[in-house]
Amino acid sequence: MTKRIAIIPARGGSKRIPNKNIREFCGKPMIAYILQTARDSGLFDAIHVSTDSAAIREAVERLGFHVGFMRPKELADDHTPIMPVLRFVAETYASRGQRFDQVWLLMACAPLVSASDLRQAAHLFEQAGAESPVLSVSEYPVPIEWAFTRAPDGQMTPVQPGMFAVRSQDLGKKYFDAGAFVAFPAQVVERSEGAGTDMGLVGYVLPKERAVDIDDEADWALAEALYRIRMTGEK
Repeated sequence: MTKRIAIIPARGGSKRIPNKNIREFCGKPMIAYILQTARDSGLFDAIHVSTDSAAIREAVERLGFHVGFMRPKELADDHTPIMPVLRFVAETYASRGQRFDQVWLLMACAPLVSASDLRQAAHLFEQAGAESPVLSVSEYPVPIEWAFTRAPDGQMTPVQPGMFAVRSQDLGKKYFDAGAFVAFPAQVVERSEGAGTDMGLVGYVLPKERAVDIDDEADWALAEALYRIRMTGEK
């Protein structure tokens, strides 16, 4: 039987949105949503919040989830990639006699992801042979071939000059990391070096209304609006 661990990174000291992992979102701490989604999915043998913050640990444990150990300070700065954090957690569990076949990264600020998304992603993972990581993605709203860079004086430079003349339907769909979850074979995490790699991924497509990557206040407001519409029909 497949054994899975869900790891939810929740570092303290968020700068763009202070305390965003435990800030109130539609009546509950933000992290409460992904914790409940993970539990409701029925997929995981362990759910671990990786944090260096006592305040986050207390908030998580008030929600009924035990934090067995803290994240070391050297893995909690602004420049540490996420893969060493996952590896540290997996190795700590292994040292305590608990090993997993799959290591899932669930983002703390992904309140729109559903338990069904996780279950369907798990099915996709198995269909793909359980050897390639499954990344949550969403479709770009416009062709990336039409992208521009913008100089400080406002001057626009096309990234791919001339592509504006190509019809969108002739360019094909492109996808971006939705910032919601990744499912890894355990050996990928165990053998990882540095930040890991972005090659060899399988994409699980999240619809646009569940793929808000919350980085600033505008993202937060949009996510709250989408959540309320989904849950209550309220606008």
